[in-house]
Amino acid sequence: MKEQIEDFPFKIKISFHKVVDVYKEQLENGIGGISREYVEKILKYTDSFPQLTEGIEDPAELTELKEPIKILLDDIFPSILSDNEIKTASAPLHNIFFNRSKRLKRIMKNAGEDFNIQMRNMDDDMHYIRACINILNDYYGYDIDFSRPMYYDIPDENGIMRHYRIAINGDFVDLKPTEKAKKISQDDVDKLIQNFEDISVWKEMFPPQSWLFRGFIILNLTDVTIDEAISELKTTLLFEQASQKDELLKLQKIFRSIYKIPDLKVGYTVYNSQDNLFERMESKDARSFILSTKKESDCKSGLCEKGFRKLFEERSFFSIPNVKAYARKNNDNFLSQQLLSNGIKSCILAPVVKNNRLLGILELVSTRKNELNSINTIKLDEILPYIATAVDRNRSDFENRIKAVIQSECTSIHPSVLWVFEKEAKKFIKDFDEDGLASFKDIVFKDIYPLYGQIDVVASSEARNEAIQKDLLHQLKIIVKIIDKAYEKEQLPIYEQVKFRIADFRKELKESLNASSEQKVFDLLQKEVNPIMSHLKKQFAELKQMVVDYQKELNPETGIVYNHRKKYDETVQQINRTMSRYIDRKQVKAQEIYPHYFERYKTDGVDHNIYIGASMARNKAFNKVYLYNMRLWQLSTMCEMENRFYQLQKNTPIKLDAASLILVYNTTLSIRYRMDEKKFDVDGTYNARYEIIKKRIDKAFIKNTEERITQKGKIAIIYSQRSDEREYLRYIKYLQAKKYLGEEVEVLELEDVQGVVGLKAIRVNILYTSNESEAEKTITYEDFMQQAQASDNK
Repeated sequence: MKEQIEDFPFKIKISFHKVVDVYKEQLENGIGGISREYVEKILKYTDSFPQLTEGIEDPAELTELKEPIKILLDDIFPSILSDNEIKTASAPLHNIFFNRSKRLKRIMKNAGEDFNIQMRNMDDDMHYIRACINILNDYYGYDIDFSRPMYYDIPDENGIMRHYRIAINGDFVDLKPTEKAKKISQDDVDKLIQNFEDISVWKEMFPPQSWLFRGFIILNLTDVTIDEAISELKTTLLFEQASQKDELLKLQKIFRSIYKIPDLKVGYTVYNSQDNLFERMESKDARSFILSTKKESDCKSGLCEKGFRKLFEERSFFSIPNVKAYARKNNDNFLSQQLLSNGIKSCILAPVVKNNRLLGILELVSTRKNELNSINTIKLDEILPYIATAVDRNRSDFENRIKAVIQSECTSIHPSVLWVFEKEAKKFIKDFDEDGLASFKDIVFKDIYPLYGQIDVVASSEARNEAIQKDLLHQLKIIVKIIDKAYEKEQLPIYEQVKFRIADFRKELKESLNASSEQKVFDLLQKEVNPIMSHLKKQFAELKQMVVDYQKELNPETGIVYNHRKKYDETVQQINRTMSRYIDRKQVKAQEIYPHYFERYKTDGVDHNIYIGASMARNKAFNKVYLYNMRLWQLSTMCEMENRFYQLQKNTPIKLDAASLILVYNTTLSIRYRMDEKKFDVDGTYNARYEIIKKRIDKAFIKNTEERITQKGKIAIIYSQRSDEREYLRYIKYLQAKKYLGEEVEVLELEDVQGVVGLKAIRVNILYTSNESEAEKTITYEDFMQQAQASDNK
């Protein structure tokens, strides 16, 4: 036991006078019967030990008086609760424990003789200040709130640290000033509060040994190990980088504390939903017991059927309490082989899910059978959401790293403006070398003319919806065929009920497709059809192949047939690739006209931006003639791209139509390079009008009609100034002579769209060539379509 501390505001006398006073008060109040006899005997017995009430200064006397103390405190420390309660009498803020409960004795014994128990985060100065605040509150009547949780951290017999929250009962204490004590005024209290962490101020007001502590305190300990572990786990997962080696070890330590398994190991396996694979984490220090030394594995073959159902379909825990028995039952499948090779005898696999998306599998493993089982999986219920949040965050971080690498390695600054970035980079390096501080300033180009164009798939949403509609109807047709066959085998009402539901959905889908109808079919498949398919696959050998063939047609990620939609997606992708490559090659030649910034991006088609002006060129004067050249180049290139669009569809899965437009913007603007996006964008509120027009013009209608300005077989040129109209009519006349454009020229006014008024348009039909080798032979869109249809019918 630790001796009394001299450098402490209390002179401590452990006394039980208040307990004796309570017993005497009970006798005075007329307590009777057995209780009176019991109290009288206790008082008579303790009278033989006057030091119990006079006070004990030497902790050694507590051992000598162990028996009378136990008898005197029997009502406060009932023996019947001693095996369960963690309780002791003590001196304040001293490690002097006496009359300990049996459970506390066991805890202290398991910690070892060399273990020195200390309150967490409480040094000698804090002990001193806390004792002073007790005097201010209990003796002077102040209400200074110094309450904060107090803990003992004590290892168990396995070396796992257990955490106990301390509750202090001070009902049996008297505090009295000695001749050394100073009277405390309000001014003194104000000074103490303002200098809370200055121990010298507190010792000045409360000199050591200046107050008498007479009595004892009671400490009640509560095991909060799991609560503490979960709290620490939250902190580690939410606020620290858990992917690093030290943090992974910390997580393992926390799980060992929660499960009371000193050698428990933690692993994690990533789920790649795109390829339906198990993969290792990117961190070299992370372990995967599902994969062991392999880098990846197919999910279904990597698990048994029950494990796959539990983790992937039910999103619940899958426990293996006896790995050897599991291996025998499952013919030494891949999972059991990996576990046995690592000496694992029991394990828990837990799905980590965020926003209904499976991210991976958390693995807890033990080298002893039955130690991890279906019962203690419940401990993960509160923890998994935080793990999911951390994994999702780490995955986002990793995806951002991938984007950063792509941007760094694959996205280059356009050569026409590279000189500006080099100039700013040199300044950045110079500033950094001088004082260690530097920032890469925004790159802004002023007085720039913008050119915008797009070639988009006509009615892309309708085409995509039609593809989805056909796939869903086809899928439902296959399901009905399988259910009809199943009904011949067993006349279950559920077959008729599902078939009835499918008939309703097919009727609804044939009429129209919307987001809700697609979701309804998806829910039907997940909740009703898939369980039936699993049943039929196992129940009837003759139906198994039908189910297997059906499942081969499904997209493994969505569970939906992906035939027509795949054709649509592949066609759009092929069109976009071809269009992008074509305009990329063409713009390289256009740089010879005048250096300019060019960018293009893919949607359901290809859009492009061109910015040209004096501030973008190095040591080259700008004249509007270069702008006129670029506008003519853009118009002719768009006509060529329309031709490419239809020519390449000879080899695409489906046929689509295109609509093209060009936006003519007569006013110059400023553009700023966005460092975070590595792209140029218009700068300032006024210039934002240009972006608004770009986003809305393809949906604009001709004035007083319901006709869209963009039409297949034609190119629309949007403008607002009469001078622009005259300019582009000259270009059109020139391109008509070159057989790029036809004779159908319309000058139209557009309906006002939100935030944009006064727009006009020239719309002209495009002439097409059936193939590149016959560039001189041009025809209209209608003739081109007739020719293509005739070719298809052959």
